[in-house]
Amino acid sequence: MFTKSMAGARLFNQHSRNKMFHILFSKPAAHSRLLKLWLSTLSSLVGENNLILMGPPGSGKTSVGRILGHKLGCPVIDVDDDVLEKDWNMSVSNKLQEVGDEQFLEEEGKALLKFSASGSVISLTGSNPLHTSSMEHTKKNGLVVYLDVNSQDIIERLEGMKVDRIVGQKSGARIGDILQERKHFYKKWHDVRVLCQRGDTVEVLAEKVIDAVKKYQNLDSDTFVSTRSQSCEGEMSQDKAKFFSDVVIEGLAADGGLYVPKNGLPKLTAGEWGRLVNLTYAERAQIILERCIHPTDVPAVVLGEIIEKAYGENFACSKIAPIRHLSGNQFILELFHGPTASFKDLALQFMPHLFAYCVPKTCNYLVLVATSGDTGSAVLDGFSHLSDLDRRRMAVFCLYPENGISPIQKSQIIACQGDNGFALGVESDFDFCQTAIKGICTNPDNTGYLTAEYGTTLSTANSINWARLLPQVVYHASAYLDLVSHGVITFGNPVDVCIPTGNFGNILAAIYAKHMGIPIRKFICASNQNHILTDFIKTGSFDLRGQKLLPSHSPAIDILKSSNLERYLHLISNQDGELVKKLYSQLQSQDNFQLPENLFKTLQNDIIGSWCSEADCLSAIRSVHSTSGYIMDTHTAVAKVVADRVQDRTCPVIISCTAHYSKFAPVILQALRIEEIKQSPLSQLHVLNSFRPLPPAHKALSTKLKDQESHKSCVCEADSNRIMGHVENYLQKQFLRAY
Repeated sequence: MFTKSMAGARLFNQHSRNKMFHILFSKPAAHSRLLKLWLSTLSSLVGENNLILMGPPGSGKTSVGRILGHKLGCPVIDVDDDVLEKDWNMSVSNKLQEVGDEQFLEEEGKALLKFSASGSVISLTGSNPLHTSSMEHTKKNGLVVYLDVNSQDIIERLEGMKVDRIVGQKSGARIGDILQERKHFYKKWHDVRVLCQRGDTVEVLAEKVIDAVKKYQNLDSDTFVSTRSQSCEGEMSQDKAKFFSDVVIEGLAADGGLYVPKNGLPKLTAGEWGRLVNLTYAERAQIILERCIHPTDVPAVVLGEIIEKAYGENFACSKIAPIRHLSGNQFILELFHGPTASFKDLALQFMPHLFAYCVPKTCNYLVLVATSGDTGSAVLDGFSHLSDLDRRRMAVFCLYPENGISPIQKSQIIACQGDNGFALGVESDFDFCQTAIKGICTNPDNTGYLTAEYGTTLSTANSINWARLLPQVVYHASAYLDLVSHGVITFGNPVDVCIPTGNFGNILAAIYAKHMGIPIRKFICASNQNHILTDFIKTGSFDLRGQKLLPSHSPAIDILKSSNLERYLHLISNQDGELVKKLYSQLQSQDNFQLPENLFKTLQNDIIGSWCSEADCLSAIRSVHSTSGYIMDTHTAVAKVVADRVQDRTCPVIISCTAHYSKFAPVILQALRIEEIKQSPLSQLHVLNSFRPLPPAHKALSTKLKDQESHKSCVCEADSNRIMGHVENYLQKQFLRAY
């Protein structure tokens, strides 16, 4: 079968094929030898295995199969003509008419179970995937390629052909409804998806199939390197390359850098993005993440199961991340409908299930996380939804600044401690907590000791872990597609995004969305009074000297040292790991660095930075509520103030609403000039809810806060050794067995 052992095979890309064709026709003497080489390269895509084409009726499987058979020099088997009709001695149409839909599927499955082949291109029927045992039999010896063809193209093709042999058609069901229902079956079986644009010809589809299978075989195209990797003769050092599953498990690179895709993120064409416009959030996530995660790391069917778990009934809004018109050219991207009421849920309902799939089953794992307010509860909640077995071998240890988050955030973190989670308040700020986590993870004395003593491996769940950052790309792309779907823009029209920014992960995810093909014009970085990022954007100087963190109304962005900025610098420096390492070594030793002039120009071309005062934050909350009835949380208010100040209003601007206002009830009540502010977090929520606010109260948050009294809080001084002691104590309780 097609496995990771094939990763070393070098396959011809489109450029290589074009060059070869030039030689074939311009140098006849070389024709025979090169033609044989080219054909053998294509035939290696199949070998002794089968290339299995799956798709709805009318998707062109038969025609594409014939083209592929010709190109690959291998047999072509059409299940309709070469299996079913030969087995039945009658046409498929007559068989369907004779036995009816339900019996037809059984008879079709039995015929396929008796069939076997190798080294062939097999074109399935549109209904084969509805029969489980026959698909399991067929898939054992081949790679299943899903021809995901535009439904309108299929309907027009079937109407033109006057097809009358589709299962379900005789019952009066519309073709469009049949095609929609079949999608649930197709996603159970495919290894590779070929996303077809409107109007693609069968010749184009055949080329896309070849390219997709080559990518499947060539794992080298989907490896990761550290942002601090040293280059070797223009190429990244191979011994430092990692696969996706390695990156998920390790979290932080051994050299202190962050993992990034060696070849960048894949780019979708405008036509491919157009296919996603009318899809649900989960369907968009499936297609985008399939492109970013190699299927030999996480098979498409497993990815689909994880997405279903992540974006289901645990979100209060079925749209997951809806976009709402605020006023003028401003739109709010609501990212707070998850169980812990912040944007972190969009990644952290997904990442734990991905982590559980990727890690070996023979070891315990402790996931370390630092939080500036929202991440902690989201990680603790996300990992609490794993299976019983996974919860017994995976635990979360969370650090939060004891006096640096809102009372409701703290209560929520404490309440989210479950049977596999522990939260420790630290008498310092978020930057100290994050530095402590990095120090524990990169110190071989710590990691070696924990493995030897407790059989435990460390990982991270902050956005320093690529698996935390990647799902955030989806909601930025989805927001743009929603504007297209609502008729606000057509695909290709630019938008700006304005994001309250502390650790640079959220805004970086938007930058990655642009690199994948979403037409974002400007990225607006909104800071509060801790505006080191704004200063950096304006001057190119990242300077921590003399900087003190100031507590603010928007604590989630009370951050001085932004981890994900490192990934952005690696991106704009054309993956110059040597330069990134130099800059961050200087930051470590001298608390500052200055960008080279060329990178500073790129930075200013991409990003606009500005900051919002505490008074302006409160004023914005009050003003928006008085004019629209909408209540913004404090971080969204920061972004709103900055967008009003710097965005030129020539295109829509999407403002990320990163948390539900209820998490910051005292400040919201202050902004709305409520005279009596009660002390209990639950009481504060009751006061807010009495306004019948828009958006409405967050029920999951209120429910979780009621559970707080059953959990204990623990506080530690700002000392890395004492924190390590708490880690050991927790491991002794959590993982009793010795390694």
